Amino acid sequence: MELIHPDLASFDYFYRYLMYLSSGVALLLLFAVIYVRFTPYDELGLIRAGHTAAAFSFGGALIGFALTLASSAVFNASLIGFIGWSLAAMLVQVLVYLALERIIPNLRDALEANNVAVGGFMGSVSITIGILNAACLS
Repeated sequence: MELIHPDLASFDYFYRYLMYLSSGVALLLLFAVIYVRFTPYDELGLIRAGHTAAAFSFGGALIGFALTLASSAVFNASLIGFIGWSLAAMLVQVLVYLALERIIPNLRDALEANNVAVGGFMGSVSITIGILNAACLS
């Protein structure tokens, strides 16, 4: 009885795993950089200062995007397809932020004042859209 299926032990399988993993991490970092540059406040500075609202908001955006990355990795046989759908998901998450910015008056001020309700709502919406986005890729 074999402990590991021969396909799983092959270098090709490991190489594909590393390509998807490194591409996923690079896309997640790219999303984080774009998101913090796109928003009019300094998420990382607010988080360093102990603002829970900013952590909820930014963390929710990262989780929402990561859910779509995971779904894209599962349902795309090609690395190009994975990257393409991930970039589309990135656009969706940025559009979600723009919609929230219009729905919540004084969003910037609320997050800078550590309004946890606003930060939690933003994070929840980002995660919810990420789940929906991930499901649409399946």
